[in-house]
Amino acid sequence: MNETFFQDKYPEGLAKTIDLTKYQSVVEVFNNFITKYAGNSAFTCLGQTITYAELDEKSAAFAAYLQNETNLKAGDRIAIQLPNVLQYPIVVFGAMRAGMTVVNTNPLYTEREMEHQFNDSGAKALVVLANMASKAEKVLHKTSIETVIVTEVGDMHGSVKRVLINSVLKHVKKEVESFNIPGAVPLRKALSKGRGKSFTTPDIKQDDVAVLQYTGGTTGVAKGAMLTHGNLIANMLQCHGLFTMSLGEGSETVIAPLPLYHIYAFTVHCMVLMETGNHSVLIPNPRDIDGFIKVLQNTKFSGFVGLNTLFVALCNSPIFKALDFSELKLTISGGMALTKDAADQWKSVTNCDIAEGFGMTETSPVVSFNPPGHIKLGTIGLPVASTNCKVIDDDGNDLPLGEAGELCVKGPQVMKGYWQRPEATAETITSDGWLKTGDVAVILDDGYMKIVDRKKDMIIVSGFNVYPNEVEDEIVAHPDVLEAAAIGIPDPKSSEAVKVFVVTNNKDLTEVEVKAWARERLTGYKVPKHIEFRDELPKTNVGKILRRELRDEELAK
Repeated sequence: MNETFFQDKYPEGLAKTIDLTKYQSVVEVFNNFITKYAGNSAFTCLGQTITYAELDEKSAAFAAYLQNETNLKAGDRIAIQLPNVLQYPIVVFGAMRAGMTVVNTNPLYTEREMEHQFNDSGAKALVVLANMASKAEKVLHKTSIETVIVTEVGDMHGSVKRVLINSVLKHVKKEVESFNIPGAVPLRKALSKGRGKSFTTPDIKQDDVAVLQYTGGTTGVAKGAMLTHGNLIANMLQCHGLFTMSLGEGSETVIAPLPLYHIYAFTVHCMVLMETGNHSVLIPNPRDIDGFIKVLQNTKFSGFVGLNTLFVALCNSPIFKALDFSELKLTISGGMALTKDAADQWKSVTNCDIAEGFGMTETSPVVSFNPPGHIKLGTIGLPVASTNCKVIDDDGNDLPLGEAGELCVKGPQVMKGYWQRPEATAETITSDGWLKTGDVAVILDDGYMKIVDRKKDMIIVSGFNVYPNEVEDEIVAHPDVLEAAAIGIPDPKSSEAVKVFVVTNNKDLTEVEVKAWARERLTGYKVPKHIEFRDELPKTNVGKILRRELRDEELAK
């Protein structure tokens, strides 16, 4: 599809291309906005706010600590395992200012998942929340990590509140297990040691890797998508024009319930909103709906970033419905499909339309978006600036408008490739730069696009990717399981839930036992919600399990 086809469909005033020469690195972007918006609020969490100037000061101290007090060098990978707390942007930008590559690590990871990611990335340092440190302790000796920095949730608060928050989490809520990591340094001590010391940001080029963002694969092995400084800058500029159709610069407050370690929230809150000098309110635990709503009650917010399950959960709360939404101008949705019911309910409660977009980890992540004021519900919008899309058949031939095929994307936000996996990169990105998404889409006459199916077997649970092979590999490791097949089935709360069909050699094996086995080995959202025992599984002539046949059976019920 010719790129100008889509650009001709853009609303008046929306830029069709971006200037890729505007910034050379994320650090250059950072230095620009901390100077321009020094006095503005940057992030708030649990009632504590840091300004752009304070973010500058603290991230500089962290960068100086890394360069002066550790053996880390420019280009080294540093794993950051933090939820939505103020420490996250401080550590991420500090690491980048020191010239290091950030490895975003999910705090929900099991020991097995942590070990794989740390070793695959070659991480030499880890910044971890104390709540997760006991798990990290068990795997560190199997990795190349030499520098460990530990922080507690309340560390960026004043002395009284800090002690209160950390004590309650440790002694009352029992959320912090004891751990012993020899040589681990508290983050507050690291910042103190770095404060006032100098650091030097190396010469960073657009093609240098800024973030290793891990995503699963059809093999079940998590791969690191190499997102360069140029990728992140491109996607920031692509989203900038869309966001500023609704939001101003330096004057907006946007709610951030989605995890910053996920590329969707990272690009929105740590790139786009910061480049425009706006304020993000971090929600550490959005599953605590009552606590979440209390924050909203005390915040005048003009933007909200969420996904389908969160919109539904909030709109089912009478307290949420009673909030003041008079300043809400932009609600965006990504990570999973937005249902019409959720969109209609949100509009009814807040009087704000939801603008849905589409993206992938491999595209930094935004590929397309519904421009505010020009939303077509049920579509993923138009490709963002300087981006081309097409759909192809199984033989790689381009398909005309209106025909369903695999969606392919070409643009400056497409990743450099998978870390140390040239074969997987070649399978995903063609020699002429088209990234194959694995999603089946239709391009409409007006340029808007619709996702109609997934070519891959990936399951999406509350916006998180779950890859069937990974689940199956852990289930069949059970001594009483002969075969297993994992699929996603519709779920009113999480969009999809994992269901596993099991063939066993022990008729006494129970669903409870299989789930318990999985729970020890998989992050919570990957654990099967449903188990069904069968005598055999449907297969092809060569013995490949037919997941699609199992899905069709479920949908027919």
